[in-house]
Amino acid sequence: MARHLRSAAGLALLALLALLGCGHGDAAGVHGDRGAAPAGSGERAPLPTAAVRHRGVSWVADREPVTGRAFASLVAAGADSIAQTPFGWQETEHSPEVRLITSGRVFWGETDEGLEETTRLARERGIRTLLIPQIWLRRASDGAWRGDIAMASEADWERWFESYRRLVLHYAALAERLGIPAYCVGVELHAAARDRPDDWRRLIAEVREVYSGQLTYAANWHREVEEVPFWDALDLIGVQGYFPLSAEPLPTVEELVAGWQPHAAALEALARRHGRPVLFTEIGYVSRPGAAADPWVWPERGQREASSEEGLELQARAYEAFFRTFWHRPWVAGAYFWKWYPGLPPGETSGVDYSPQGKPAERVLRRWYAGIG
Repeated sequence: MARHLRSAAGLALLALLALLGCGHGDAAGVHGDRGAAPAGSGERAPLPTAAVRHRGVSWVADREPVTGRAFASLVAAGADSIAQTPFGWQETEHSPEVRLITSGRVFWGETDEGLEETTRLARERGIRTLLIPQIWLRRASDGAWRGDIAMASEADWERWFESYRRLVLHYAALAERLGIPAYCVGVELHAAARDRPDDWRRLIAEVREVYSGQLTYAANWHREVEEVPFWDALDLIGVQGYFPLSAEPLPTVEELVAGWQPHAAALEALARRHGRPVLFTEIGYVSRPGAAADPWVWPERGQREASSEEGLELQARAYEAFFRTFWHRPWVAGAYFWKWYPGLPPGETSGVDYSPQGKPAERVLRRWYAGIG
């Protein structure tokens, strides 16, 4: 998830341009014609319809093995999907190597063993998995993040893609072996995605050779989602949906819904243009006043105080506004809310944090995921 400030003005412009027209199941994830109308036909491209609605959360990898009890509160919340995230490890944004670590020095939930066991326990309870490997930069330059990954030479790009290919194909093969129905080939790699489309197309074609489920890519909400040049090679448009909605510390649900409108219009135009449903691969709000202005800003590391009443209310209202805006739209394939701690006892909270667990936002999630919103 992006931890950096993004301008709301840029998204408003993108939304306006979009409105003006610029610019293991059903593997396609779409019913009907997936493509845009032929050039010059004068016809408006049809909107795609998602074949599956993901009622998901982003599952936090635990340090120690989990048991079936870890899923009890998730089942009670009505979720039917979890996103599991192993990492590839890269030194800086300019290092030409991504390291694959599948055991030992990572959390149990990020190991192959942990991914397999978590997937099995989830499936036994009717919960699907989206496998979504990400890159972790160990020593990025000040202010840099994975969206800035760029190489100094063509030779370095070739090295980087070869190591990233090993990572992606390893987890694609694991996803196929475990019967995982959806797989994400990359997360918020803006510069690499924008500037190296041929490399991505080759990689996606290789993934198709070893994996038969749905494919997506998780683009950052700010500019990247509009600039990914290979949406046509995938089944779902993935977006990390931390859009700014309101500058007010405690906006009403109606104000938040209004704040969604330009972003929703831009995403709908994107879905229509590419003939692909949109999946919110990640979305969430910290339980603090003002979080709807900058949802991408993390709480301070180590912060453990309880959320204020205003913060809890803001988080719940933001959840409600999202569902009112998107849950009735057939081109929306679902959402994964950041984040869900498997070891948090039912009824307890994680303090000022993204997790809805034990907070009013969890009740909102349960109501909409149960289909009674």
